[in-house]
Amino acid sequence: MKYTRLTREQLDELHKEFITFLATQSITASEWQTIKEKKPEVAEEEIDIFSDLVWEGVLSKAGFLENISAKQLFLFKLNEDTMELIALKILKEGIDITTSEGYQWLQHNFSSDEVEFYTASKEYSEDKHLDIFKLIQQGAVITKGELYQFFEKIL
Repeated sequence: MKYTRLTREQLDELHKEFITFLATQSITASEWQTIKEKKPEVAEEEIDIFSDLVWEGVLSKAGFLENISAKQLFLFKLNEDTMELIALKILKEGIDITTSEGYQWLQHNFSSDEVEFYTASKEYSEDKHLDIFKLIQQGAVITKGELYQFFEKIL
């Protein structure tokens, strides 16, 4: 398995897609039931393959990522061959930008000396999607890139 298995909730949400996936493998509903009962390891493998296919689809469409912690904001733009980073570091004590009050403070004070900006660019390894997936595992979420684009204009 290249990525990670979808959760039970994710599989439930993708129930129709999973049925289609099984159909492409010529597995009927009754055959799937038999596989689950008599060959659970084969059923697990099919779920893993499906999970990887879903992840590949999601990762190939991702354009931006955000990872927000109490004192830092990491914004990634996912280009074809490189990822661009805009990072903000909060220097003011007592500010936690994961709270609504802290985020409002950032909105009003991002251009102050109490916020440092960093930028970087990095080429992907030989596996772009795995690079993106690792960032998601570290807490990043896929976004539409509004924050990245906002700060990109400022910089």
